[in-house]
Amino acid sequence: MSISQIYPVYKVKLKLAIQDPDMPPPRYHTILFVQTNAQVSGSGIKHHVTGDIVTGMHYEPAKYDDPETDENFFSKELIGHTRALNYPKNWNDILKSIPAPRKQKAFNKVTMKTEPVKSWDPMTFYEPGEPRRLLIKCTEWIEDQAIPILINAGLIQWRHERIAGGYIFYVVLLVLI
Repeated sequence: MSISQIYPVYKVKLKLAIQDPDMPPPRYHTILFVQTNAQVSGSGIKHHVTGDIVTGMHYEPAKYDDPETDENFFSKELIGHTRALNYPKNWNDILKSIPAPRKQKAFNKVTMKTEPVKSWDPMTFYEPGEPRRLLIKCTEWIEDQAIPILINAGLIQWRHERIAGGYIFYVVLLVLI
């Protein structure tokens, strides 16, 4: 691996077997995918939070084959590149430091349903028609927290290659969020 080697970074959405009735559809499991093996298999590492909002979620990096071969594949969007030199240690250090979505739902014995919790001490559920806080899941964690933090840390950059006069020029666009 050369110091200048870069890996493409994608936001990938995977179809869910069951939609959450407390969130507007459609919903997807959203991950960041860093393609570290483009020449052979298109494989790499996925970065995402797993679990649920009844028990709480946690950050989990894992090896991942080409996302387009996943039976639940919905979409893949190139969002930038990362330097091989910074990867994966710096990514994992930063992503582990971002709080994963916490426990946000519990079983309501009155309605006999799992519902968003208004407050935990004492446990109080929302009344019908009462405005509710937005629930935070994997998509919000990736889009609203992980991507902006990785961009601000310089770990995701947008690179455009243009060959002119035998030279390759890289233009780094800084995205300020």
